[in-house]
Amino acid sequence: MQIIVKGKNIEITEALRQHACDKVSRVGKYFDGILKTEIELSVERNPKIPESQVVEVTIFSTGPIIRAKESASDMYHAIDLVTTKLERQARRVKEKMIDRHHHAKNPFKVPSVADEGEESEAVIVKTKSFALKPMTPEEATLQMDLVGHDFFVFINSETEETNVVYKRKDGNYGLIEPGG
Repeated sequence: MQIIVKGKNIEITEALRQHACDKVSRVGKYFDGILKTEIELSVERNPKIPESQVVEVTIFSTGPIIRAKESASDMYHAIDLVTTKLERQARRVKEKMIDRHHHAKNPFKVPSVADEGEESEAVIVKTKSFALKPMTPEEATLQMDLVGHDFFVFINSETEETNVVYKRKDGNYGLIEPGG
């Protein structure tokens, strides 16, 4: 498994790099097909932020992509916290995959809480590009939950068209399909 450790506003020591790699690599016991793991360690420069040490980890696999972000007053503690969160997510993915094979759960009925916040003038502040993978709507909702977003764009493996799944305010999920 390839592990890339990046730093922002921090010099990464070999001990810190080794600690991050050792901790995050433990998530590998939940997945066979991990392709690459990116660990970004950063320090917020605002002195009013008490938990200024931030760790963000993205695990790319042949299956779902898992992402977690944690902050603490100590970088080593932040790494431990993010590892705990990643392991919890990995266990949840593994359980859902097992349940899906047994047709025990429908991810469309999992309740969720949508974050409500005040909106200001919309500005594009970040652009991401990614490969669209063919998957079922159920797999897309799982992927959306793992990356912590409110929507997810994917290629529907059943119709071979671009679809979007999203979280509704009532806690359910919605599916947008192209129509004529």
